[in-house]
Formats: sequence, structure tokens, C-alpha cells
Amino acid sequence: MDEKLGSIMTIDELSDYLKISRSTLYKLAQEGKVPCQKVGRHWRFRKEAIDRWLDEGGAAEMKTEGVSS
Repeated sequence: MDEKLGSIMTIDELSDYLKISRSTLYKLAQEGKVPCQKVGRHWRFRKEAIDRWLDEGGAAEMKTEGVSS
């Protein structure tokens, strides 16, 4: 993945990256549980923010709150 273009991910790309379903990712985005930004009708995710969120245990929060893929 090109580093410049790859730093912003779509819902499909992030779903593959995190290995979770798109529907779970949409829910997380709508609830503000994953770092994201909505551009028009589309969700966008910065890879750096996602990696930091993962390092800080953001994904562990999902499991304790009952969010599953």
C-alpha cells in the first residue's frame, strides 16, 4: 500500500485490516468508538490513529462492551 495514499483508509480497507465485518465497523464508527471522520456520506480512517487506538487498547474495550464481529 502506498504510504501517502494508504494513510487514509476506507471502511472496506479498515474492515480487512482489523479483520472485522463492515457492519461491526459501521456500528463502531457511528457510536464514536473508533477514531474516524465522516466525509460526506463516507467514513474515513487515518491508519496512524487506528494503530494508536489499537496500541492503547481500544479493541479490548470493544470486547468488554459486547461488540463482536
